Amino acid sequence: MRSLLGVLIVLFVAGCSTGNPEVQNTGQEQYDPSKDTLRFPGELHLRNIRQLTFGGNNAEAYWSFDDSLLVFQTDWQKINPQGCDQIFVMRADGKPFSDGVRYRLVSTGKGRTTCSYFLPDGRILYASTHAADSACPPIPERRGGRYVWPIYDTYDIYVANPDGSDPEVLIGGPGYDAEATVSPDGRYVVFTSDRSGDLELWRYDLQTGELLQLTHELGYDGGAFFSRDSKKIVWRASRPKTEEEVRVYKELLAQGLVQPTEMDVYIANIDGSNVQKVTDLPGAQWAPFFHPDGTKVLFCSNHHRLQDRPWLFDIFMVDLQTGAMEQITHSGTFDAFPMFSFDGKKLVFASNRNKERKPTRETNIFVADWVEHPTAIDSAFGKLRKP
Repeated sequence: MRSLLGVLIVLFVAGCSTGNPEVQNTGQEQYDPSKDTLRFPGELHLRNIRQLTFGGNNAEAYWSFDDSLLVFQTDWQKINPQGCDQIFVMRADGKPFSDGVRYRLVSTGKGRTTCSYFLPDGRILYASTHAADSACPPIPERRGGRYVWPIYDTYDIYVANPDGSDPEVLIGGPGYDAEATVSPDGRYVVFTSDRSGDLELWRYDLQTGELLQLTHELGYDGGAFFSRDSKKIVWRASRPKTEEEVRVYKELLAQGLVQPTEMDVYIANIDGSNVQKVTDLPGAQWAPFFHPDGTKVLFCSNHHRLQDRPWLFDIFMVDLQTGAMEQITHSGTFDAFPMFSFDGKKLVFASNRNKERKPTRETNIFVADWVEHPTAIDSAFGKLRKP
């Protein structure tokens, strides 16, 4: 932790005094860097980071359309005894609901769930295997030393009320249907399915029920999100090229598995046209999300850690016009799954960070104020510490 002297020096360098902490340039509340204990040096765009969960593995937290709630998946035993991920809702400010409950179960508590998302009317989408079996499906072992993700063919996409009542199948049938998100205009759902024989992106029209296949190249296409104007999508994809890569991909897919170690980020129009490759980096680029102005994309990557700690990911931001890239997180731990609030003022993400700066395997949910234009106090943050 910084000493008091260090805090005073940082404030002085930034042109502030301890009696007048800097006011955020977006009109948000005053900022006191000495209290930002979950922020790391170099995180120029993040302020006032707040931890919202406190154990287990929590991930894929996404905002309600009014920015008051977050829906997320967790295996945290304190609130979820199932033994595998279930879907919960919490207030974005971290406070309990009026009934005193802090984390409210949305899914059935059976099977395994993944990839929840709000609809504009407050209902929630999520994928679940509970109709096939109330138990958690088995977790696959590494195959030949490979890290693999399971593609459970019992996943269907459900829609339920915010309290979890009245779950109904929205998109289902044989095979894998999951990873659903909703366009900000409320018209479409984009999701991943193997219904065509490969893992492709599909679009579901909430008004007509029409389905449209958006991707057609061999490889895994998933984790898609819409731009704020609902005109484009961004997603992660693998593209096996050599005969050996194709063989391995098809072999794993036949076993209900995918190897997510080589992926890049793509964008396209919402009908699948005008596909553009956004990143061309070694390792895995994934969990992309559009910046509110549509000119940049946040994504997670380990390309800079492949030689020493390839299991650690940071959040990056890339300019779609220039290709200029900026590292957003610098915790030295796992940071991923970023999503901007709909007002563009906050960022939710998952991380292994903690105030004590101690190594942990717990992944928790954090919310930060987004600093679009960092100032001197952001550049100076944390540079002066106790030896």
